[in-house]
Amino acid sequence: MRKPRQHRRVHVIATATAAALVTLALPGCTAASEKGPAPGTPTGPGTSASGRAAAPDPSGSPTPSPSYALSTAPLTIPAVREHEAARGPGWKPAPGARVVVAQGDTAALADEARMLAGELGLAYGESAAPRAGDVELSVEGSGPAESYTMAVKDNQVRINGPDEAGVFYGTRTLKQAIRGSGAAPEGTVRDAPAKPQRGLNLDIARKHFTPDWIENRLREMADLKMNQLGLHFSDDQAFRIESESHPEIVSTPHLTKAQVRGIVALADRLHITVVPEIDSPGHLGAVLRAHPDLQLRDVNGKAVKGAVDISNPASAKLIDELLREYQPLFPGGAWHLGADEYQALVVRDPQASFPQLARAAQQRYGSSGRVQDLATGWLNDRADVVRPTGKALKAWNDGFFRGGVTSAAKDIQVEYWTGKEIGARPPLEYLREGRKVVNLNDEYLYYVLGQPNEFTYPTGRRIYEQWTPLVLRGTTPVPASYDGQILGARLAVWSDLAGAQTQDQVAAGIRMPLAALSQKVWDARQPTLPWDGFRSLADRL
Repeated sequence: MRKPRQHRRVHVIATATAAALVTLALPGCTAASEKGPAPGTPTGPGTSASGRAAAPDPSGSPTPSPSYALSTAPLTIPAVREHEAARGPGWKPAPGARVVVAQGDTAALADEARMLAGELGLAYGESAAPRAGDVELSVEGSGPAESYTMAVKDNQVRINGPDEAGVFYGTRTLKQAIRGSGAAPEGTVRDAPAKPQRGLNLDIARKHFTPDWIENRLREMADLKMNQLGLHFSDDQAFRIESESHPEIVSTPHLTKAQVRGIVALADRLHITVVPEIDSPGHLGAVLRAHPDLQLRDVNGKAVKGAVDISNPASAKLIDELLREYQPLFPGGAWHLGADEYQALVVRDPQASFPQLARAAQQRYGSSGRVQDLATGWLNDRADVVRPTGKALKAWNDGFFRGGVTSAAKDIQVEYWTGKEIGARPPLEYLREGRKVVNLNDEYLYYVLGQPNEFTYPTGRRIYEQWTPLVLRGTTPVPASYDGQILGARLAVWSDLAGAQTQDQVAAGIRMPLAALSQKVWDARQPTLPWDGFRSLADRL
């Protein structure tokens, strides 16, 4: 029986993967090509200038074997990191050709093989010996996680990698090569991602997105070799996934658990981890409408928008019940704890404004305890609820505070989005502490519906030409010596003004930013293809 894929792919999230990938030293994108006919065109005495076979020599002299121009790398998004050129006709789908799985790998790669066969219009051959015209998939060899080799030779394609995800990405390269030019060039591709986390963050709380729309984004992400979908499904405006433990908080419309299972199952087939987020202790307005007794109030009795009273044990009890309920629904290897924009900490004097929080902080942490320590304790307590599942833990950067008597657990990844919020710290502070960081820079990677608060829709060109994973805040990169601590990046769709765009407009608006991001997290070096060429390639693929 096939073991669940999520247990085989936890390394995608694990921070140890980043170190392995950093050690990968790959040369330039492609070998230099020679001038001459297009790749795959036979040349020499046996062919005419047009590439067609020349008329037979009436003298009866034997016709020399055709020769071929040196191949060039397949044009894909993201671009392959290394291509060893060769001379030969390349490979294209032909009648009778199959996608076959190496003997012993059927349980691991049957899904990938059937998917590729359907996409290329080929037959699927289980554990069959490859023959002329076939594509063979196998798990073999060593190398970084998600790496692969694709060899095109003797009218066959062989794709292998040390794990299933790598083999799958090799099939995406082949699919794009065929879609773009009709053929895969002769030679060998060796490829691997620069960053272990690459993806899209989607706010489905403030705007309802249909399951079909989400699944279409998963397919788009998979072809771009992205591996994370963040789902922010709870906020002040709505709570968008069915709940049995607290049905009173669920909004209409929402996703049923059956629909979420379908989304997660497709993501699993596409080697994408779905990362859920129940943001707390702020952004809980939808929960508070059903539980006003948990509302945080200041010294004057004024309610604080979206914030639960973290000095009230009932607040923690409710959130922990939700965390435990949804853990089985999201079996992937990561969980987002939120922790951003807790409004008790954006006032001039939190201790004076919220005396109940100040008292609770001192009771827990001693006379030096402050409200920020109580918020840090809340984050750590929620992490303790999720940690036994083995999932990697994440929280927004403004949920990590300096100068307290306690600090956030070291295993919580910092999802860096802003330096603009009150109390937000610059990226170097986290990096110098040795923390792992994920890039969601709001200057480049925030697609905020309606463009409120001076946000502007990101462009693919700006990401492609100006941004790298080192640019965590604003436009200035951190020193390259910290590259290994930066685990990757996600483009974030936030539905602040939900009616500003339709689902179709959002899909169209993020298409090129997502493609550009995929290039820069797969290979952070300056791309060889200029922007206009990249955009044309994206349109063609």
